[in-house]
Amino acid sequence: QVQLVESGGGLVQAGGSLRLSCAASGNIGSILIMGWHRQRPGKQRELVASMSRGGYTNYADFVKGRFTISSDNAKNTVYLRMNNLKPEDTAVYYCRLTSTVSYWGQGTQVTVSS
Repeated sequence: QVQLVESGGGLVQAGGSLRLSCAASGNIGSILIMGWHRQRPGKQRELVASMSRGGYTNYADFVKGRFTISSDNAKNTVYLRMNNLKPEDTAVYYCRLTSTVSYWGQGTQVTVSS
């Protein structure tokens, strides 16, 4: 079994910053990709950013230049640094780990006030 534990969400004013963390444990196997998705109210879940084990990164256009994904492979942890947050970034943010299958975290709420 694989566990993904997310932390770092909260309430922040527009223009502020947060850093999300996601620590993976359990029978992980070989991690291919770790990343973050989000689900805004009334919207479908969407990719925010992802990082391969080799360090290749992929960002959604709406976060380029504001969010940075990074990882600590030794700790099987992925981070998402979010700067210049906007009210439209308000969402539940989910960590995703892909090895032979995909696993999801429980989600962490990010609320950006105007």
